[in-house]
Order: sequence, then structure tokens, then C-alpha cells
Amino acid sequence: MATVLSVSGSPSASSRTGRLLRHLDQRLVAQGHEVIPLDVRTLPAEALLGTDFRHPAIVAAAELFARADGVVVATPVYKASYSGVLKALLDLLPQYALTGKTVLPLATGGSTAHVLAIDYALRPVLSSMGAAHIVQGWFTLDKDITVREDGSVTVAPATVEALGHVVDQFAAALDRTPQLAAAS
Repeated sequence: MATVLSVSGSPSASSRTGRLLRHLDQRLVAQGHEVIPLDVRTLPAEALLGTDFRHPAIVAAAELFARADGVVVATPVYKASYSGVLKALLDLLPQYALTGKTVLPLATGGSTAHVLAIDYALRPVLSSMGAAHIVQGWFTLDKDITVREDGSVTVAPATVEALGHVVDQFAAALDRTPQLAAAS
């Protein structure tokens, strides 16, 4: 099966975005994929903000992208766009870091006013980085994600169904990506 890099672009350790992403990682693992989690907030701020392309943590992150067959990118929406910490990482990756990869963009936010942030803010950047296939993304309202005291996540039933469908489409596309790359 495929290797999936699961990137949380949330700056917060207690983020609903990150917890939802790790919850979705389990679905991919259950389908037989290897999932490698990457929380951008754990990368050194001085490397991200100082644009230190040669910092060992940035080099290691770039290697994770290179190794992956597919990438799930999840971000909270701030001011109608993806997070600054995610932007900082994407800016440090090689221009075509997503070449040949299937990508699933996900976003969370407090209002449906931000539902198009995936298509207007995130998708163009992912496309410019050479993604072979960007599958339909999904925006989840914060109110549909509940984090329990033990850190586990409960997701509203309608959202569970929609996210399951999106993740399954991503997994199916992962299986087709080598065929798409060979046809190019």
C-alpha cells in the first residue's frame, strides 16, 4: 500500500484540526496505508521564520514529502486562508515537492464563511507544487469536532460520513497515482 504524509498545519498542540487529522489517519492505517504524521508546529520556529532551508528539521521534513506517495494537508482557517505556520513550511519545500503525489486538503473553522478557503487559498499552492492529483477536500466546522478529556475525538455523524467518503476517495486515488504518473 501507499505511504501517506499526514501534515497538520495547526500552530496549537490542542488543536481540533490536528486531532481530527490523527483520527482520520486511523482510517488510512486500517486500509493498509503507512501514515507518517507531521505536526508543523513541532518544527523549529527559527528555521521556519528565518527561511533556513538547510536546517536539519526542514531537510528532514522535505525528505518526508519526497518519500510519501500521498499527502493529507489539514489546516485551521484564519482570516479566510490556511495557517501561517503551514505557509512557512510550504515556502521552504522544493518548488515541486508534490510532483507525482495525490493530495487531500482539509480545513477546519468556526464559520461556513470559510468553506471556500480550500479552493481559493490552499488548492492553488498545492497545485503550483506539482501535485499529480488533488482530490476533493473537506471543510469541517469546529462545532462538529468534540475533543474529550482523554484527548479522543468525537465527530458529528453527518461529518463522519462525509469525511469517510473523502478519505476513501483519497485512498482510491492513491492506488491510481502510479498509473497517472506513468501516463504523463
